[in-house]
Amino acid sequence: MADRIISMRHQLLDALRARGTPGDWSHIIKQIWMFTFTGLNSEQVAFMTKEYHIYMTSDGRISMAELSTKTVPHLVDAMHATVTKMG
Repeated sequence: MADRIISMRHQLLDALRARGTPGDWSHIIKQIWMFTFTGLNSEQVAFMTKEYHIYMTSDGRISMAELSTKTVPHLVDAMHATVTKMG
């Protein structure tokens, strides 16, 4: 399980960088355990919930165990749009 979560962290970071999402996302792979603080604020989280049906805590924490290779692109699309539109 730990290796899978590490893999998801790297996939998420690589996809954000490949997409050109503004910001330094390296903190994603520096964290450990099942949850990751994305750095998104509560307004950005609310936008992602409303527009992309992505659910996380209001402080931007997501469960890495819930991610898969199939869901990373949707999350990255949502994060990219959110950061681009809301700063």
